[in-house]
Amino acid sequence: MPQVRSIWNGAISFGLVSIPIKLVNATEHHSISFRQIHTEDGGRIRYRKFCEAEDKEVSGAEIGKGYEDADGSIIPITDEDLAHLPLPTAKTIEIVAFVPADRIDPLQMDAAYYLAAGGAPAAKPYTLLREALKRSNKVAIAKFALRGKERLGMLRVVGDAIAMHGLLWPDEVRAPEGVAPDTKVTVNDKELDLADALMDTLGEIDLTELHDEYREALEEVVAAKAAGEAPPETPEPARGGKVLDLMAALEKSVKAARESRGEGAEEGAAEGAEGAAEGAAEKAEVTRLSARKSSRSTPKQTDGKKSTSTAKKTAAPAKKATASTRKSTSKSTSTAKKTASAKKTASSSTTKKTATKKATPRKRSA
Repeated sequence: MPQVRSIWNGAISFGLVSIPIKLVNATEHHSISFRQIHTEDGGRIRYRKFCEAEDKEVSGAEIGKGYEDADGSIIPITDEDLAHLPLPTAKTIEIVAFVPADRIDPLQMDAAYYLAAGGAPAAKPYTLLREALKRSNKVAIAKFALRGKERLGMLRVVGDAIAMHGLLWPDEVRAPEGVAPDTKVTVNDKELDLADALMDTLGEIDLTELHDEYREALEEVVAAKAAGEAPPETPEPARGGKVLDLMAALEKSVKAARESRGEGAEEGAAEGAEGAAEGAAEKAEVTRLSARKSSRSTPKQTDGKKSTSTAKKTAAPAKKATASTRKSTSKSTSTAKKTASAKKTASSSTTKKTATKKATPRKRSA
């Protein structure tokens, strides 16, 4: 354990087993505190303690405790009175039960402490309790007294140490009455799906990567003022439009989360490929329509070879088309062939008539 001053010395009572321990704070606050000053000259503002009866300033050694009764009278309470309280947990953390961790409401959790083994004799029972908690996957519920009042605690294993979370008493946790919206709201499955997608996209995070950005910015301001420089200006955050559509807000949130994770490029590529496929399908559909038009326009042509060539070109894309398109193209091709055949017959007939006319000698006029 690091050399941290213990705030309480006692023992853990584990049935008939007693484990000497020292209680040390497991957390610390890094927030920046300010002093009150007189704005005109920068002088410190201090609070002095005055006795109302004598109207004079008194020192801390002269200050004691007193309970104010309902009628306003003060009943003095001394440290000796508190020392004789019938409190079995005055110097003992008394374990009263072992329960699953999910039985503890996080709303009850208060300050956290580490329990350090108090010397070599405490090593064996301390390790026994720690390993028993590990194997059972449970936490210990205990009572202890600290700073003049009895408290509730939860013991659990953190690494190779035993930690204790102070717990509020059940009657100290307020019921959430009047907190939830009283308006009846229906959430559909699509909205829940988008919310799930947003949760999956945001994913998990290593809590050690999080830090207090406000404190860091405040330190920069203090450093700049101490150096006689102007404090850094924070850029004004962009104000987003008021989104009234919940679905639109969820969709935008999912998109923004994916872009922040570098998934926007892949998403865009997938959408681009999908758009290209749709464009190709649309183009193929247009080609089929134009092929059908050329087949229908065949009867207007005068050359049988061109008609046959057009019919062949029409038949080629028809092989790659769907079953329904094949049927329509097949009909068009059949019509084109019939038309070509009719044209050949008509052309042959016309040729014969022309040959007959040439073979017949013209009568010369006298």
